[in-house]
Amino acid sequence: MDIIDSIILGIIQGLTEFLPVSSSGHLELGKAILGDESLPKESLLFTVVLHFATALSTIVIFRKDILDIIKGILKLEWNDDLQFVSKIALSMIPAVIVGLFFEEQLEQLFGGNILLVGCMLLVTAALLFLADRAKDTNKKVTFSNAFVIGISQAIAMLPGISRSGATISTSVLLGNDKTKAARFSFLMVVPLIFGKIAKDILSGEISYESANFTSLGAGFIAAFVAGLFACTWMIALVKKSKLSYFAIYCVVVGVIAIIFALLNR
Repeated sequence: MDIIDSIILGIIQGLTEFLPVSSSGHLELGKAILGDESLPKESLLFTVVLHFATALSTIVIFRKDILDIIKGILKLEWNDDLQFVSKIALSMIPAVIVGLFFEEQLEQLFGGNILLVGCMLLVTAALLFLADRAKDTNKKVTFSNAFVIGISQAIAMLPGISRSGATISTSVLLGNDKTKAARFSFLMVVPLIFGKIAKDILSGEISYESANFTSLGAGFIAAFVAGLFACTWMIALVKKSKLSYFAIYCVVVGVIAIIFALLNR
């Protein structure tokens, strides 16, 4: 993989990790349109590097929040910070269960099933439209909310369902403050990303022998910078109720995907 390919993939990863358009869905559409051989073959090592870059960009954006949470935990009291971490842990349970016990079934859905991607993009669009019309409140995410949001994150493993779109929309529709909903959505995925990275590294399937560290570095920087931009932009869009723009985009792409799938049956 050359440097240009690495930068392009890094930018795509950084943007789609946070913007509610479904990175997995777009990858499946890209494969169908260009053909599997037309896309650069992304190694497991490269995937790990890009995921680490987007996780790091989240940590940078929310560094003050994370430091405050750590300080609160160290007090060893059942305070807001320890409760927040507990809610994050609770929200991870559905995705962990799906990832551990249904990994093979999920992988079968990522075989160019364009009709499924199109339908799921319409579901994402519906969630975004509804979330944009929800009233703004000052309510914080509760423990029961955290688990429901976790279920939406698990469902978002389907190609075409946006993780950020599903989790933020679910949180807002449950009556939570929009800014708090975005904050919770982005922070809840960090442990999962690091968990997936650890799983991939410990699996022993990563090969370092033929690694092009220049391309890896270029992809990392591109994903990190794009992630910083997308995360900051997404927080502002949620607060200003501007998710409908992405909903329209998902409808257009979803309808095109469905028509494409039906015509090529």
